[in-house]
Amino acid sequence: MKRIKKGDTVKVIAGKDKGEEGEVLQVLPKENRVIVNGVNLMKRHRKARQVGRQQLPAQIVEFDAPMDLSNVMLICPSCKQPTRIGFRFVQSSKGGQEATVKVRYCKKCDANIDKPEQ
Repeated sequence: MKRIKKGDTVKVIAGKDKGEEGEVLQVLPKENRVIVNGVNLMKRHRKARQVGRQQLPAQIVEFDAPMDLSNVMLICPSCKQPTRIGFRFVQSSKGGQEATVKVRYCKKCDANIDKPEQ
C-alpha cells in the first residue's frame, strides 16, 4: 500500500517550492516521484509546427513537473498538520462479511486517513 495517493493534499518539505501545498495529481511509484498541482512548475519552449492542415504557433508551455516522493509530506485531513503515515489493520463489514482491511493513519493525532469500506 502506498503512503501517498492520488487526491491527497501534501506539503513540500524540501526544494525550491518548500512550504507550498497542493493536491497530488499523479504518483509514479516506479520512479519514486509525485506530481503535485501548482508545485514545481516548469516551462518548455515549443516550436511552431504543422498538425494536419492547421499551423500551430510557437509557444511557451507551463506544466507541473514530477518531484521526488521524499520531498512531500501528507497533510492529515483531521488535524490539518503535515504528518508521518503509519499502517494498521481495521475490521470492516463489507456485504455482511467481516474482513480485515489495511488503512493509513496519522501518527500525530492517531486518526484514520482512509475510511474502511463498509
